[in-house]
Amino acid sequence: MTTRTHAPAARTGDARRPSSRRRLPFSPWHLLLLPVAIVFLVPFLEMFLTSLEPASEINKFPPTLLPRELTLSGYGKLFAQSDVLHWLVNTVIVSGAGIVSHLVLCSLAGYGFARLRFPGRNVGFVAVLATIMIPAQLLMIPTYVMFSKLHLINNLGAAIVPWLASAFGIFLMRQFFMSLPREVEEAGMIDGCSRLQVFFRIVLPLARPALTTLAIFTLLGSWNDLVWPLIAINDQDSFTLQLGLTNFQGTRRTDWSLLMAGNVIATVPLLVLFLVAQRQFVATMASAGLKG
Repeated sequence: MTTRTHAPAARTGDARRPSSRRRLPFSPWHLLLLPVAIVFLVPFLEMFLTSLEPASEINKFPPTLLPRELTLSGYGKLFAQSDVLHWLVNTVIVSGAGIVSHLVLCSLAGYGFARLRFPGRNVGFVAVLATIMIPAQLLMIPTYVMFSKLHLINNLGAAIVPWLASAFGIFLMRQFFMSLPREVEEAGMIDGCSRLQVFFRIVLPLARPALTTLAIFTLLGSWNDLVWPLIAINDQDSFTLQLGLTNFQGTRRTDWSLLMAGNVIATVPLLVLFLVAQRQFVATMASAGLKG
């Protein structure tokens, strides 16, 4: 009886005993990542502060780290002297069309390369991947000639069509589909589902992290695309946001507050979207390389 009554008390005392080993309230990796994050944050902070500075502060030498005076004149001139809202709508249309098209076409092609067996599957997949190694500069002239014959110059179609699908999107979706267990699809087929029903009802809901990551990459590429629209679009009604911002840079003089205000408007939507979808992004990057 004595041992039975004293044993729990001894365990309780051991549990209440303070641990001699101190633990940090955060991961030790944060000590390394925090300085790196600050390095990446400084240019965005300077861009935002420059958009709020008057010209006298921006052109001051030596430059000051923190402005003494803040003003919204840059944003006022941006909305008064340019069609920035129209450019923003065009960019949203181009990016939205690219995202929807990528999610549909790349997921179908990636699933076909991952699950369907047909002659030349591996050769076709290697051929698709080989297009990633071709420099985009080599394709600009033949692409411009082809688009000119299709009457896709000087309109939004010139900016939308190149973002309908990509080899990287097919590769990303194929890698993710190969990491999924086949038993889930086989169970759906046993229940009477066709291949397309399995794809849309079972596989796609499981592929939400990969689809989110593909949407982020497509948005970044189409939103920031400048070189091809600069070649294919000359009509201001069809300008995208990045193409319109190039008009703010002059050979002799540049209104930096106006330019930085435009860059802030072009950057904020991307930052907000990435912060919302960053967990899905990390989950896909961790799972896409499980199987080759």
